[in-house]
Parts: sequence; C-alpha cells; structure tokens
Amino acid sequence: MSTVELRLEVVFAARRLEPLRLSQGTSGNLSVRAREGMLITPSAIPYEAMDPDDLVLMELEGVVRSAPAGRLPSTEWRMHAGILRKRSDVVAIVHAHPPWATALSCLRRDIPPFHYMVAMCGGSLIRCAEYATFGTQELAEAALDALDERNACLLANHGIVTCGDSVDAALELAVEVEALAGQYGRALSIGEPVLLTEDEMTVVTERFANYRQLSADSRDSTKES
Repeated sequence: MSTVELRLEVVFAARRLEPLRLSQGTSGNLSVRAREGMLITPSAIPYEAMDPDDLVLMELEGVVRSAPAGRLPSTEWRMHAGILRKRSDVVAIVHAHPPWATALSCLRRDIPPFHYMVAMCGGSLIRCAEYATFGTQELAEAALDALDERNACLLANHGIVTCGDSVDAALELAVEVEALAGQYGRALSIGEPVLLTEDEMTVVTERFANYRQLSADSRDSTKES
C-alpha cells in the first residue's frame, strides 16, 4: 500500500473514533507502520478537521521525518513507536478513551474470561497495564508488558490500546474491547460473572487463530484472482 493510501486510511479511521464512541474531541491517537517508520496522528487537531497531509512521519526511534508547519506528533508517540519496534506482527495501533473500558481501567481491573469473545484479543483475559503518566516512556513500557501475547490492553486510569495487521483491524478490535467492557460492567452490576476455564478459552483462542488464517487466505486468493 502506498504512503498516500496509508494516510487516507488513518484519517478515515480517526474520523470514526467519535461516531463509534471510542474517543471525544481530540483525545486518542492512531498510527500505522510505514516504510520510513510510522505515520501518526498529530497532537491536538480535531479529527474532523484533519487532512492526510497533517499526519506526522516519524522514525521509530523518535526522529520526525516530515510534518506540516506547526504540527507535532501525538503525545503518545513513544507508546506507538515502542509497540511497532517490538512487535513485527503489528501494522496499526489505535489508542482511545471509550467510556466503559476507561471506567474499568480506573478500577485497574483486567477483563477476565467472562465471555468467549475476550479471546479475540489473543488470550484468556485483557490485561490492565500499570499506571504511568501519559506520553512517557514509562507508559510505553507498561503498555508493552500488558500487550505481551495480546493485541489489546487497558491503560490504568486512562483508556485502551489495540493493535492489528491493518488500520481497520485495530479499529474493529477497539470497538470489540469497548463492547466487552460494557458487557462486563453490566454483568458486575447484577452479580459476579461465571468465568470460562483456561481449557475452554484455549479452545476458543485456537478457533479464532484458525478463523483469522482462513480469512487471510481468502483475502489473498481474492487478490490473485
């Protein structure tokens, strides 16, 4: 995919954050792996006013390669860059502040295996990362720890991070995490949810892995035909 196409994908996804109730105002940020490092949304720019040219091109070590005058990378660029450096399987990252998931993060709760769809994130629970100040290297490292063998995590007293092999995949996973957080919160308001066992979650995780592989093979065959 060309750099122009990547820029368009990120801006289109960014403009969907508020309608999907994943973030409000200028909160949240997105990035995608690019040839020179990553493209990341700029700081403090309303998404509806954002153009593809507003994205900041950065090396993963933090050097800005190109940015419009007055544009700075998202304050969370360290977290995005750290994930992309350590996780070769990750192409795109969404960081958002959806209400239910953020509420759970303020309780510093993991999302346990109360529902089989938790396995979509890569394991039997969605971890809540340790708290660290926004925009810091400490937060980047806390997120990386919580994302070990996972594609999503909560950030304590902050929000969520989701990863994917495309911008759309990372955004779709953010929607799923918020849905699960809402379901879990509602279940807790009624009683204590019955959790699935590790064996039950292992079966589901393997099925999701097979499903993703079938989907990828189907996409590849469509491109070839």
